[in-house]
Amino acid sequence: MSSTVASTGTRHGTLGTSASRPDGVAKVQGGFAFSSDMWADNMLWGATLRSPHPYARITSIDVSGAYEIDGVSTVITAADVPGKLTYGLIMQDQPVFAAIGDTVRYSGEPVAAVAADHPETCQRALAAIKVIYEVLTPVTDPEDCISGVAEQIHPDGNIFRHQRIISGDTSIVGAIQVEGTYEIGMQDQAFLGLESALAVPDSGGHGLEMYVATQWLHEDRKQIADCLNMPEENIRLVLGGVGGAFGAREDISLQVHTALLAMKSGRPVRISYGREESFYGHVHRHPAKIWMKHHADTNGKIVKIEARMVFDGGAYCSTSPAVLVNGITHTQGPYKCENAIVDGWAVRTNNPPCGAMRGFGVVQACFAHESQMEKLAVAAGLSPVEIRLLNAMETGDRMITGQIMDSVAPVAQCIRETDAIPLPPPMSQDADLRTIPGGTGLTALPSNIKRGVGWGVSIKNLMYSEGFDDYSTARCRISEGVVTIKFATSEVGQGFTMLAQQIARTVLGVDDVFLDTIDTQVGSAGSTSASRQTWMSGGAVQAACRAALEQLFDHVATKNSMNRAELEIEGTDIVDRLTGQRVAVLAAIDGVDIDCTEEYHHPATEDMDENGQGNCHVAYAFVAHRAVVDVDLELGLVKVVQIATAQDVGRVLNPLSAMGQVEGGIAQGLGLAVMEEIIVKDGKVRNPSFTDYLLPTFLDAPTVEMVFIEEHEPKSPLGAKGIGEPPCISVTPAIANAIRQAVGRELPRVPIRPYDICL
Repeated sequence: MSSTVASTGTRHGTLGTSASRPDGVAKVQGGFAFSSDMWADNMLWGATLRSPHPYARITSIDVSGAYEIDGVSTVITAADVPGKLTYGLIMQDQPVFAAIGDTVRYSGEPVAAVAADHPETCQRALAAIKVIYEVLTPVTDPEDCISGVAEQIHPDGNIFRHQRIISGDTSIVGAIQVEGTYEIGMQDQAFLGLESALAVPDSGGHGLEMYVATQWLHEDRKQIADCLNMPEENIRLVLGGVGGAFGAREDISLQVHTALLAMKSGRPVRISYGREESFYGHVHRHPAKIWMKHHADTNGKIVKIEARMVFDGGAYCSTSPAVLVNGITHTQGPYKCENAIVDGWAVRTNNPPCGAMRGFGVVQACFAHESQMEKLAVAAGLSPVEIRLLNAMETGDRMITGQIMDSVAPVAQCIRETDAIPLPPPMSQDADLRTIPGGTGLTALPSNIKRGVGWGVSIKNLMYSEGFDDYSTARCRISEGVVTIKFATSEVGQGFTMLAQQIARTVLGVDDVFLDTIDTQVGSAGSTSASRQTWMSGGAVQAACRAALEQLFDHVATKNSMNRAELEIEGTDIVDRLTGQRVAVLAAIDGVDIDCTEEYHHPATEDMDENGQGNCHVAYAFVAHRAVVDVDLELGLVKVVQIATAQDVGRVLNPLSAMGQVEGGIAQGLGLAVMEEIIVKDGKVRNPSFTDYLLPTFLDAPTVEMVFIEEHEPKSPLGAKGIGEPPCISVTPAIANAIRQAVGRELPRVPIRPYDICL
């Protein structure tokens, strides 16, 4: 792995340097407290009873048997929920528990929960609860929901959202036309730190403190408060140590159940999922089916795109409407085109609920449009690079939504920089067995291995869209010579705790910056998702630090008779530019008490109209990937040899962290390309374990060669764009295109299985 990025900071730990993570040493040494490590005196364990059926009506629930087991403290069902009976991010359609007379709508839906003195006691108690189900025929085909053939499985209907985009001259017909239907399987976020929460009620039974691994503390608190019928100010949420997230912790999982058990028992309660329950307890990436047709002129320039996208949202809404919008608004990819007819559906079925996952709808769209670009290149007689450069989007272009691309858009540069990265040497006949398909098992013969090269280029929106009032809050306090930063930004491994310190060091000229507890005792920071926290919470921390600095300048100017308007930070000094007089920041902050809280809001967006027109997104980032793969044509085995990538990042704030984001995203995109899929049959998950749900390992990781393209984004408070999502988007079609080149087959579905290759 290599990168052209150089450290640009003048002082270690400031912006532009590879600053150390404040949680890094503890994680490496095993001393970091993850949410599953939490403990409290007099604590009970909690567990959830889940439906074995994807669709069934509950006719009775008998919990008396659970209470007969020694050690059982509390059993709760829907009848014990004092407030709202449902929750959800966009639509509050998901029951806390399925109730008697109501239906369960997916296999794994919660029916009851227990609290007891030991996890094994909990499991015995769950087994003692008797639930009588009237089993119904599940709705599992999204097309049946669109056509109206399927039974309505929820009072809110089977369609979460239907949205069209009609743009430009839809009568245009291209001299060259290519089309295809593409499918994307259901991917799991597969974070290693399982869901866990600890709820501690206050002594009077009027309030609650909860420690939980989540992506959005304030939204969790709101939903918990609604279900408990409790004022939000009576609930404090504290971020527990998070072992990965990737979108799956944006929705409520065990939070309300844990809180209810704690309030009813009057004792601290902890719920911790095992791996199988985790598959049932959180949302997944939407499986999708996409038909797409490109019209181009005789030179290969795109003149119109037609598409139909269907996203299976599963039983409950989660973020399906927003995922759909992201998918259809990225139909054109990073290419010029003003004419389009796009039809998009997000539907409800009795399959597992789906919601946010890294890439958020754009992964699905990108697999389709990049598969199409390969077909278009062949039809136009151009190379994969030539067809993409010919159509590359630029700043100022009009998109199919009518929005003008006002972000920095170095698409052509991404492609050229990626193309300039040297290809790996050919595989030698005496290659290390670990580097060939099949590995050390000696399953592959070099004579059966063929190499392929494939491309993928993508565009990704940043932050929330369609008029959402997105903001983040941060607090900077300088007291008795100590700088402390406070925010509610969920640190899920992306490194914001490190970035916040870098910002404060850079703005204030200090070396030591302390981080206050991440909790709801400060204003919301929004969700750690949508590539937004560097921009949004970074902007909030910068604003709070600058506000504190202005007050510090007032103090220093008065105390030292310096020219207030001429003061600036230079290294770790405050300097009067007019006289050259200097005061060390450490000396200046001694004895002062400054406390500033600031909100940062991004530029406003707007809803799309009925034809999909509107300035619905804030900004965009771009990336190109080139994949080199070796394929055993006889056995269908694939080894990804190299991924080359050039990514538009605006500004690199921490080189080492940026490289880690790229490598991690590529690993997830590789997983979707060739191995990762939740297998669902008749509404039931068939592989809820890491034995059967296959993940890339260290030996599957390719060599990654990367280049960061730094052209500061003027709308961003730090000049930077989010890095976390783009790496996982176009690497999947790049790998698929490389496999296609090697085997000479269309391969319209990911993940690509061995039997797809060797059939």
